[in-house]
Amino acid sequence: VQLQAYGGGLVQPGGSLSLSCAASGSIFSIIDMGWYRQAPGKQRELVASITNGGSTNYADSVKGRFTISRNNAKNTIYLQMNSLTVEDTAVYYCNADLIQARPLRRGEYWGQGTQVTVSS
Repeated sequence: VQLQAYGGGLVQPGGSLSLSCAASGSIFSIIDMGWYRQAPGKQRELVASITNGGSTNYADSVKGRFTISRNNAKNTIYLQMNSLTVEDTAVYYCNADLIQARPLRRGEYWGQGTQVTVSS
């Protein structure tokens, strides 16, 4: 199982960026996927998550600015980030709680990080 993240980059404060993450491999079912971020000197924190049924959860700091969505057929999640601030600068990591098909087992998987830098 692999998680491949796309997107990120450099944007000015107030701007927008989008991220996507695709899960591939021997997947039986995806329970939950989400985005975490880690800024320099800080712990990794949850940004947003979405269940297979579409229920979402957001960090208070991003509510109203970020939107997570999901395409179950493509095992892909998206994060639309608007009104970005310098405090959003971090490495963003994709995460999935899923059931691998062969062998059948549940596990947590991480994608490679993608840098988001908000700077003027």
